[in-house]
Amino acid sequence: MRSCIGCGAKKPKKELIRIVREPDGSIHPDASGRSNGRGAYLCRDIACLQRCRKTNGLNRAFREQVTSSVYAALEKEFTELNDGPCESD
Repeated sequence: MRSCIGCGAKKPKKELIRIVREPDGSIHPDASGRSNGRGAYLCRDIACLQRCRKTNGLNRAFREQVTSSVYAALEKEFTELNDGPCESD
């Protein structure tokens, strides 16, 4: 079980999207779930990403400042992956 850093819902790993910060500093969704680097999990709902942005969830998870351009790129990718509302709402 993993926790969404947006809403806090606990779900199996396969139901969440892993966001990874690689050793070179790049931040992106990790489709395989095995990329090298520090990871954080989000529900597939865009609202969870927006909550995460509002509460600086990725800043805490990655222990560094995450820029608004990174969040914008993640939002674009999430709109393609979105398959329903978060169950915790």
